[in-house]
Amino acid sequence: MKNDLSDGYTNLNGSIHGIYDYDSNEKAYILWSVAIGTFLGTFPLHFLYTKFGAKIPFFVCGLVSCCTTALIPFSAKTNYYFLILLRFIQGFAYSADFAAIGLINGRWAPVSEVTIFMSILTCFNGIASTITNVGTGLLCESSLGWKWSYYLHSIFGFVLFGLWYLVYIDYPEDTKRVSDLELKKIQKDKSEAHLSKKCDVPYKKLLTSPVILCVWLNAFFDLTAAIMFSTYVPIYLHEVLKFEIKTTGFLSSLILGMSIPVRIFFAIVSDKVKLISEMLKIQIFNTVSVGVSGIFFASIGFIPIEYSGWSVFCFVMCMCCIGVNSGGFYKSAYYHSRQFNPIVITAIQWIKCLALFVAPALVNIFVSDESNRSQWIWVFTIIGGCMVLVRSSKI
Repeated sequence: MKNDLSDGYTNLNGSIHGIYDYDSNEKAYILWSVAIGTFLGTFPLHFLYTKFGAKIPFFVCGLVSCCTTALIPFSAKTNYYFLILLRFIQGFAYSADFAAIGLINGRWAPVSEVTIFMSILTCFNGIASTITNVGTGLLCESSLGWKWSYYLHSIFGFVLFGLWYLVYIDYPEDTKRVSDLELKKIQKDKSEAHLSKKCDVPYKKLLTSPVILCVWLNAFFDLTAAIMFSTYVPIYLHEVLKFEIKTTGFLSSLILGMSIPVRIFFAIVSDKVKLISEMLKIQIFNTVSVGVSGIFFASIGFIPIEYSGWSVFCFVMCMCCIGVNSGGFYKSAYYHSRQFNPIVITAIQWIKCLALFVAPALVNIFVSDESNRSQWIWVFTIIGGCMVLVRSSKI
C-alpha cells in the first residue's frame, strides 16, 4: 500500500508522499484495534451462541466482516480514525470464530475423532492466509491494485457465509441429513450432561483448574508465534530478506500453507494410533507444537541475510510444528473439560486477543527499522524462548 502514490501529496521539498505509508506506531494501532474488538466481542458472542446457537450469530458476524472489509480502501483514503473504527468492528466480528469452533467440535465431533475435527476447523487461519498472500501478491502486481484484494475478499465472504446459513445445523439430531448410525457414532461415549442442550457451567472450577490454566498458557505463546507469522512474515521476507512482492506472497503462502497437510496428518495419527496412552500422545504433540517450534522460531533472527533459504526453512518448520497443536493443548482441553470445551476454546480466542497486542507491541518496541535484521533478533528470541520455557508446564 505504501507504494501507491495515486492519492499522495507533495511535500515542501517537492517529493510525493503516499497517504498509505504508515509509520510503526500507526501500524501497531491498526493491529491493536482488531485485538480490542476481538477482546470485547469474545464473551458477548459466546453468550449469544449459548442462547441462540451458532447459525445466526456467526452469519451476522460474517456479513458485518464482509461489509467492513469492502470499506477498508475507502476508509484508508478518507480518514485514519475511520479505518481504526472499521478494524475494531472487524475484530469484534472475528471473535465469533473460536466460539463457533468450540461449539461445533463439542456437538458434532465423535470423542474418537475430536482431534481430527479440531485440526480441520482450526485450518481456517492457514487456508485464509495462504489464499490471501498469493491473491494479494498477484493483485498488487496487477493493474487492479491492492484495493481489489479487499473487494474480492468481501465478495467471496458473502458467498461463503451464505453457504453457512444454508448448510449449518446446530444439533445433529435436528437434521435428516444425519442417519441414525451417524448420530450414534457422534454421541458414543458422551455423557447425558454432554448431550444436554441446557447445562450449568462450572466457571470457577474451569478458571482454577491447573490443567486448563496450563492449556491457556501454552495457547498464548503458541498463538503469539502464529500471529507473528501471519502478520510479519511478509514484512520480514520483503524488507529484511529482500524478496520481491510477488515472491514474498508466494513464500508467505508456502510457509503458512505447508502446515495444513501436516496438521491434518498428525491429527489422524493422534486419534487413530492406540499403541500409547492419550496422555503421552498429548505430551508429545504439545512438546512439538510449543517447544520445538519455539527453538526454530528463536533461531530465525540469528540467520544472516545471505542464508535467506535457511530462514525460509525455519519459518516452514516452525509453522509445521505449530500445526500439530490440535493433538496437544487443544486435545488436552477437550478431554479435561468435555461438554464445557466451547468455554475453554472461547477463552483461547480471548487469549488470542492478548497475543494480538503482544506481537505488535514487541515489534513496536524493538523494531524501528523493518529492514534491520539485528532489531528483529530480540522479537524472535523472546517469543521463541518463552515457548520453550512454557512447554515445561504440565498439561
